[in-house]
Amino acid sequence: MIKHALNVTREADFAQWYQTVIAEADLAEESGVRGCMVIRPWGYGIWERIQRLLDDRIKATGHENCYFPLFIPLSYFEKEADHVEGFAKEMAVVTHHRLKTDANGKLVVDPDAKLEEPLVVRPTSETVIGAAMSRWVQSWRDLPVLINQWANVVRWEMRTRMFLRTSEFLWQEGHTAHATVEEAREETMKMLEVYRDFAETCLAMPVVAGEKPENERFPGAVSTYSIEAMMQDGKALQAGTSHFLGTTFSQAQDIKFQNSAGQQELAQTTSWGVSTRMIGGVIMVHGDDDGLRVPPIVAPWQIVIVPMLRDQPEDAAIVDYCRSLQQELAKLSAFGEPVRALLDLKAAKAATKRWGWVKKGAPIVIEVGGRDVAGGNVSVIQRDRLYREDGKLDSQVMPRGDLVLEAAAMLESVQQTLYLEARERMESNIRRDVTDFAGLVEVFDEGNRYPGWVEVNWARPTGAELDAVVERLKVLKLTVRNVPSDAAPAEGACLFTGKPAVERILVARAY
Repeated sequence: MIKHALNVTREADFAQWYQTVIAEADLAEESGVRGCMVIRPWGYGIWERIQRLLDDRIKATGHENCYFPLFIPLSYFEKEADHVEGFAKEMAVVTHHRLKTDANGKLVVDPDAKLEEPLVVRPTSETVIGAAMSRWVQSWRDLPVLINQWANVVRWEMRTRMFLRTSEFLWQEGHTAHATVEEAREETMKMLEVYRDFAETCLAMPVVAGEKPENERFPGAVSTYSIEAMMQDGKALQAGTSHFLGTTFSQAQDIKFQNSAGQQELAQTTSWGVSTRMIGGVIMVHGDDDGLRVPPIVAPWQIVIVPMLRDQPEDAAIVDYCRSLQQELAKLSAFGEPVRALLDLKAAKAATKRWGWVKKGAPIVIEVGGRDVAGGNVSVIQRDRLYREDGKLDSQVMPRGDLVLEAAAMLESVQQTLYLEARERMESNIRRDVTDFAGLVEVFDEGNRYPGWVEVNWARPTGAELDAVVERLKVLKLTVRNVPSDAAPAEGACLFTGKPAVERILVARAY
């Protein structure tokens, strides 16, 4: 029997396991404000890696970074009815600008400090950026406008879960304006592909990219596209979205331009974004019963060196050996960047530090003791293969020179292993043979602990017909996710309406 580092397993209680990983891996903690979290250095380090790598990709496609205010006048939202309705229940609103001390010495809101117009704490920035674009865009020569911002947003959630659904979260939001529908749609699909490639290449997280159904569109969008990832409990996680907004916001915010023929036109706009929710995805796709496993490309530290010190005279030689090893590793390159190697000199037992880094998911942990120094060796633990077949920790003793020669390849192997494990899990748990609602009920029966996803025929129902489908699915706690862009052509009848199918759609339980 393997004694794992966590006190709860994925099999026993996946939800509790998720919270335990966050705590034991030092990713985040509660802040004292419901739905808001403190992101600790290891968790924020992963976000910084996501931010840097994705920012490079965004800029490579011609976009520039900027920043817009946290507070948005309520009147900006009132111009776009569908958008307001979609976010109305989640908006945090500022109505006063000052506090005062009452007769009992307590701080209270000063009733004389009421704002002339309420301010909404940014839930997303289409309205305020649209107002700016209306000033920036006058002629076809001003287009396209390609901007992005890294920011925090607030959506007042009733049921919260760290990283997955919080009242405040971090994200990037891209916003663009174009002269034609074709250009705007091309932009929408280009950024969806950027997200797909980033998720699979950097996060080792296989996803399905495709268009969302009408009821899942972003408020005010003409079309919404998403990347969907399968978690280890079989649920779907929407990991990123890209929206073709058409003229919805340009009409509301008066984003007009004079075309080359001298006529006035409304600009075609898009928006797209990913958030710290991606970290939740990394946890639930790659974590195991010993904690997190971080793909090396986004790991703040890829290799951690733990000296095994005993308060003995030889400790200085061990530290020197480890420090020179760290310097050697830092000269290496993996994934086109210098290897990130840390020497952990914290005052703690080596075993405590080892298991701490295992729980954090450092891709490679190296232990060095007196015998290793004497023999010119190191003891290496790869996080993707923690145990041997006999259940004991798989700590491989190898010559230091061999480690230096093989370290980059080892990191690439960990990255590939995590991706292939997740890819095989996703592909083997998408059912495509369900043809009627009774079959759908059977797949998602409460006794089936891992139903995965089902891909079925879909006739693109709209309006009341779509509402009826959504209600039927709600009973089973299911949602329609997206229409995979690489799905096979639809043949036969829609599973829900009986009408001729026009495409295939994924159905799943989701976060």
